[in-house]
Amino acid sequence: MALIWGLYWSRRATQQRRSLRALWTATEAGLTDPPSLHPVIDPARCIGCRSCVTACPEGDILGVIDGKARLVNPTHCIGHGACKQACPTKAIDLVFGSERRGVDIPIVSPNFETNVPGIFIAGELGGMGLIRNAAEQGRQAMAAIVKLCAVSAGPYLDVVIVGGGPAGFSASLAALERKLRFVTVEQESRGGTVAHYPRGKIVVTSPVKLAIVGKTRIRETTKEALLSFWEDIEQRTRLGIQYSERVESITAETDHFVVRTSRAVYRTRAVLLAIGRRGTPRRLDVPGEDLPKVVYRLIDPAQYNDRHVLVVGGGDSAIEAAVALAEQPGTTVTLSYRGSAFSRAREGNRERARKAEASNRLSVLLESQVVQVGPTEVVIEHRGSTRRLPNDAVIVCAGGILPTQFLKDVGVHVETKYGTA
Repeated sequence: MALIWGLYWSRRATQQRRSLRALWTATEAGLTDPPSLHPVIDPARCIGCRSCVTACPEGDILGVIDGKARLVNPTHCIGHGACKQACPTKAIDLVFGSERRGVDIPIVSPNFETNVPGIFIAGELGGMGLIRNAAEQGRQAMAAIVKLCAVSAGPYLDVVIVGGGPAGFSASLAALERKLRFVTVEQESRGGTVAHYPRGKIVVTSPVKLAIVGKTRIRETTKEALLSFWEDIEQRTRLGIQYSERVESITAETDHFVVRTSRAVYRTRAVLLAIGRRGTPRRLDVPGEDLPKVVYRLIDPAQYNDRHVLVVGGGDSAIEAAVALAEQPGTTVTLSYRGSAFSRAREGNRERARKAEASNRLSVLLESQVVQVGPTEVVIEHRGSTRRLPNDAVIVCAGGILPTQFLKDVGVHVETKYGTA
């Protein structure tokens, strides 16, 4: 018994050290504010049983320190909610934002309609980042839109669905099943926000119910497998989502909406906003940025073999992209960041960047800014001097512009949550 007891406490001590290290690393990097829905633990009720730690599908998000559960990797939490369900003492609440950092959440009714009649919101934009729940919201929102469209047909589309992620994809299938007149537009590629997840990331942890398809058998799968699954469904059903088409404005008319995109103008009875919270990628706003060689995310590092690549940004996504590119044969990689240090990136990524730079696989230009992109070179201001670098590709990882202003322009009311449900 003494041996078993000793092994137990030794394991607990090891787990606590790991949790303390994760919490210290996140705090040191300034990564302490969860991006969306996340758990808040009541220490008076918590008994330190680790049920929440074990239940979290993401891993290393929660830890137990001094006998109480703590959120040790806040920025990696995506709001699964499994921790709350697993807690035997009801010590966990799920909330948006924190006392220091508010999160803007649009106000919607139980049927997902906003204060603007005819405009609906489902999925991540409404605070629901979990794929299963986002898909369910998209399906349910379409049921409400069907009732709205039954009141008055008119010469317009029944609905324009904005976004091709889990909520938008599910809603599109529901619209197809209901034989609605609809168009689905996605400003980027298949999967929306999901396409930006790290390679190999587990993205589904429970079955998803989709119109036409039914309840999927997928219980745990990667980003790549899920995107392939969606592609197969899209081809079989001829869903016809229109990719690389960005919505620029939504205007209310007497009995319909006018949706203007980068390609067309649509007149519709209803609009379903199923867009991600990352919004539109933040641009550099410099001459030459519209060249085809400028992109806003890294898809496959191998496609940049034997090329000169510039990565712009100072967060985890920028560093991860630069390091991945630096590992490709013959690729010359420069990482440009306007700050004096990578203070917002995880220590592990900062260390990988240091090693890549020390081995001459990566050139890091801190306190630098891109001023022009040319067909064969880029011009960078670096600590008071101008540098011209040969260049074949530019990858901008500077975050996104949140869609809050877009919602306000449409007339949708937004509430800022500071650690509340």
